Amino acid sequence: MPRKVSTPPKEVGLPPKWPHRDLYNLVRSALYSLPSVFESELRITGVAAVDLHTLGTSLGASIEFQTVEALNQHRSTWDPEDKYATYRFIRQPQQFPDVILRSQDPATSENVVMGVELKGWYALAKESEPTFRFRVSPTVCQPQDLLVVYPWALSNVVSGSPRLFDPYIVPARFAAEWRNWFWLQRMKGDIGNRSISLSSVTTAYPPKSDLILDQPAEDRGNNFGRLARYEIMDDFTNRLGQELLSGIPVAEWRKFLKRF
Repeated sequence: MPRKVSTPPKEVGLPPKWPHRDLYNLVRSALYSLPSVFESELRITGVAAVDLHTLGTSLGASIEFQTVEALNQHRSTWDPEDKYATYRFIRQPQQFPDVILRSQDPATSENVVMGVELKGWYALAKESEPTFRFRVSPTVCQPQDLLVVYPWALSNVVSGSPRLFDPYIVPARFAAEWRNWFWLQRMKGDIGNRSISLSSVTTAYPPKSDLILDQPAEDRGNNFGRLARYEIMDDFTNRLGQELLSGIPVAEWRKFLKRF
């Protein structure tokens, strides 16, 4: 019998009385505008075209670090009145979320205001979709936390400095809820037991020792958390394929490099 498909989750939005709504909106705007002001100290030369796909792993972490630094350098775009003068975006690798907006003043009553799970995606990689896995349970995602994916490529295709494209931005909790719903209701393939064990952690911004990942009962293809395969990013990845790099669409560069 075909599976009964329930209603997909919807973005809930921020709590009505949450006091940092204006900051949240400005941070989102700053994240969208970041590619226009992003400058990287990295410069790559001498890489063979057929080896370009190896750059994704080697440069991804550096680009994510520089993205956070760029946010702090352009803080006037998200804190124009210095209401959050003691706050700064901080990276915390191997912890969720991997970027937090935290006060440097230990006496601040609200130490962390929001978080950003930041992913870099090399736009010319062999796969035409992001390969990251997002397995964090919705139980630990706060309404103001965001999942942000920045595609990037070298400015001269095979050389130059990293250039950011427009990001994919979605509430982290919604992404986690969509992932679980899609796995249970729509995921194709041979998955015998589709049940998911949800994390019991509900703490905001938990320590990295906490077990915050949802666990599928069965995952033969190792696809749980591959968000790009859950249809939620389709429009975004299709638009990126039409972005121009040295006058040629990204999708065409990808085809050319994959051919060789």
